[in-house]
Amino acid sequence: MFVAAAVCPCPPLLLPEVAGGAAPELDPLREACDEALRGVLAARPDVVWVVGPGPEHRLFDRGGVGGFQGFGVDVTVGLGECAEDETLPPGLAVGAWLLERAGWEGPAKGLAVPDYLEWPLCRENGVELRVSAERVALLVMGEGSARRTVKAPGYLDERAEPFDASVAAGLASGRLPQVDAELAFELMASGRAPWQVLAGAADSDEQPVASARLLYDDAPYGVGYFVASWSPGV
Repeated sequence: MFVAAAVCPCPPLLLPEVAGGAAPELDPLREACDEALRGVLAARPDVVWVVGPGPEHRLFDRGGVGGFQGFGVDVTVGLGECAEDETLPPGLAVGAWLLERAGWEGPAKGLAVPDYLEWPLCRENGVELRVSAERVALLVMGEGSARRTVKAPGYLDERAEPFDASVAAGLASGRLPQVDAELAFELMASGRAPWQVLAGAADSDEQPVASARLLYDDAPYGVGYFVASWSPGV
């Protein structure tokens, strides 16, 4: 049964060690993520699934290990049983870091979903996660468009801002729309597939969740970052 979800972005810059001197710029984002995770932990889940973007469709049901050495810092994080033979993609590694920061010590597993995964399969994945334990919570990682300004990773695209506004409205209302996969790909929105897994887990394409709060909606560095907290009120 789905009991709660936190939606967070997954830039490695969330880690103060990676951000370095620019760390204070993202303090409001970190605080919003912390608040969303408090909602997840308060729901007393039996397991937390970290769902995020990855190069391939892959289940980390024994957890895994991720590191940020490629970003110049010697930081390693573990998820769940911390299976050393399972290397987490960056998005799940940031999720594992957020869970550690929140103090979660219970079972945790991961699901990586690539940007080409179509809506029906995303939804099916979400339904499967929902029934994986009596009380299931999700930490959903991913970002909006990366084309909000001329200095953004993908340069400026006029479609980026309305795309992000639509996603933010869905997260705030507790009912995510079926995001256009092709448009999301063109706008470099890594969160599209993870968000649609969330929609399947929460059944939010059929009816909105009882409690939805949008805690952060901004585009630092030209990338759409959202933080939201969802609960069906159970």
